[in-house]
Amino acid sequence: MGRATAAALAAEGAKIAMCARTEKTLLAAAEEIRGRCKTDVFAQAVDVTDSDAVKRFVAAAAERLGGVDICVANAGGPPAKNFLSLSMEEWQKAVATNFLSVAHLAREVIPHMQRKRWGRFITITSTSVRQAIPDLVLSNAVRPAVVGLVKSLAAEFGKDGILVNNIAPGYTETERLAELSKVRALAAGVSEEEIKSRWTAEIPLRRLGKPEEIADTIVWLASERASYITGQTILVDGGIYKGM
Repeated sequence: MGRATAAALAAEGAKIAMCARTEKTLLAAAEEIRGRCKTDVFAQAVDVTDSDAVKRFVAAAAERLGGVDICVANAGGPPAKNFLSLSMEEWQKAVATNFLSVAHLAREVIPHMQRKRWGRFITITSTSVRQAIPDLVLSNAVRPAVVGLVKSLAAEFGKDGILVNNIAPGYTETERLAELSKVRALAAGVSEEEIKSRWTAEIPLRRLGKPEEIADTIVWLASERASYITGQTILVDGGIYKGM
């Protein structure tokens, strides 16, 4: 989703700063976007749970690109496990990766946005912020905290022209979903394709989402066409969430 979002923003003419833990994969994605969109792409391997590393990355990106206007916080989801199988170390890692990483990024980019009196801070979570997903207790527990942070930041920094929103994807064709399908298939004693078929049967559109569809929603939220939307969670889930 992060790669698709970077590509979609680049296609709109944005200069891009990308970070991820795996340098080889990151640099390959950056080169592909740079070549296809003919735009400046700054890429650096960063562990977003490290606040000092995030601070250095944002400072370098701002210097290279002339500031920060849009920030998309997208850390990979925690592992699929049941409650009693989780260690305290896994809880701490989930909080650091999926919640504190968002706080680290927000703390560094918001001052840049305040100086311009314009900014977009967008988080990517999951439909687990609206309804619990079986076997994803870490996501169910930690990701809703991001929504609380989004609401708080939207209220505090709206006066500075900064909009803060959250995207909650449903079942989307990503490496994360492939890993989850393997876990579910092993537990149920069926094939991965059977698991995916069960998922699609639950979705009103009868298909999985595409990373590009998440990216398009983010591009819209980052644009002036969404200039009166802040503090919201937008579900991009094919209609799987049944709540009102």
